[in-house]
Amino acid sequence: MDMFENLSLAIGSLKANKMRTLLTLLGIVIGIASVIGIMTVGSSMTDSILGAIQGMGAGNITASVQQRSGEEDDGDFAADAVLPGGRSESISVQATPTISDRVTDQMISDFRENFPDQIENISLSESVGSGQVKDGRKYANVSVTGTNSGYGAVNDIKIVNGRYIKDADISASRNVAVVSDKFAKSIFGSQEPVGEQIKIYQGEQIYVYAVIGVYESETSNIVMGAPVAEKDIRTNLYIPVSAAKSWNGSESGYMSFTIRTRVGVDTDAFLAQAQSYFDRYYARNQNFEVSVSSMESLMNAIGSILDALSLGLAMIAAISLIVGGVGIMNILLVSITERTKEIGIRKALGAKNAAIRVQFITESIIICLIGGVIGIVGGIGLGLIGSQILGFQAHPSVFTILLALGVSMLIGIFFGYYPANKAARMDPIEALRYE
Repeated sequence: MDMFENLSLAIGSLKANKMRTLLTLLGIVIGIASVIGIMTVGSSMTDSILGAIQGMGAGNITASVQQRSGEEDDGDFAADAVLPGGRSESISVQATPTISDRVTDQMISDFRENFPDQIENISLSESVGSGQVKDGRKYANVSVTGTNSGYGAVNDIKIVNGRYIKDADISASRNVAVVSDKFAKSIFGSQEPVGEQIKIYQGEQIYVYAVIGVYESETSNIVMGAPVAEKDIRTNLYIPVSAAKSWNGSESGYMSFTIRTRVGVDTDAFLAQAQSYFDRYYARNQNFEVSVSSMESLMNAIGSILDALSLGLAMIAAISLIVGGVGIMNILLVSITERTKEIGIRKALGAKNAAIRVQFITESIIICLIGGVIGIVGGIGLGLIGSQILGFQAHPSVFTILLALGVSMLIGIFFGYYPANKAARMDPIEALRYE
């Protein structure tokens, strides 16, 4: 008997018992749909979260001055604290960084000159704090940050009008500012903001700056789950880092900075080179060291956790596939019992055991394939709906769909083999005498 005849017999048998076939399909449909739905939502969630981290600069490298850890002579010093009852205990006191512990402009300049092929830009910043810009009744809340010229490139700041801060602005410590488009709309309305002066109020102090550029703001109007009026949104206002240090009265040098590597650079290899470079600078510093790290390893760890979570949930959902497989085995056993005389006639006419076995396994596979296709369509739909509800962009996986289809076929073969083998091993005389 050829394959087409097997298919014809199997489809005919399924059509003859439509309701029974439909109920048998349900287990496979629910199992496949659950697995694909969960994997789609999991994949969408993983891609969205990792995309957000990537947007925060996952490929960037951060270098920061940190206190040495470990031994007491590495920077902590012991002090005796008197406890209740007259007992004393030695406690560790954190060392305070001095100007000599900071990374200097010269160090950063030398670092860039040593790795010109690896470094694309270096971002430096100095936080000034929050303030408010006022112009009569108009106002805008701002967070003032001092930056260098590389800050805009490293943090992907999109200038829509004017320009960003240049090295000349930093050298001259000019009172110039780059503001957001929302800020410009609140203070200047339809008026051209570039070239205009603004007054920044911080406590009792007033600082006058000239606007040299406007950037595209991505600040949300939702704060702590509640909508906020556009004029009350706090946006970043960027000034030269030298002006920010003068504003703060802070010491020269930096406690941290960010490096953007060039395209194609092996981040892990450069991470080790950068760490080794600064270790030489801080070899004589007993209290502090520069720690170089990236978010790429964190991103990989988060991706692995989310993938494992999705896989675990999918495996739980796949239990229903086993239930569906048992249902298929049960329905085939019933079908074989009903068709015992037919099996006996076929064997009496010379049908081999293998032909009988293939006939019923084919029937099992067709049930699983039909259920698998319906389950795939349902699973994609569930995944799309679930992703939309959670606020993620859906990404159905072709691999998961093909895997689900393959699994459904394997279930058909696995759970169909026992009934099919039982039918193949029937004694033809006993089968013909069966009533």
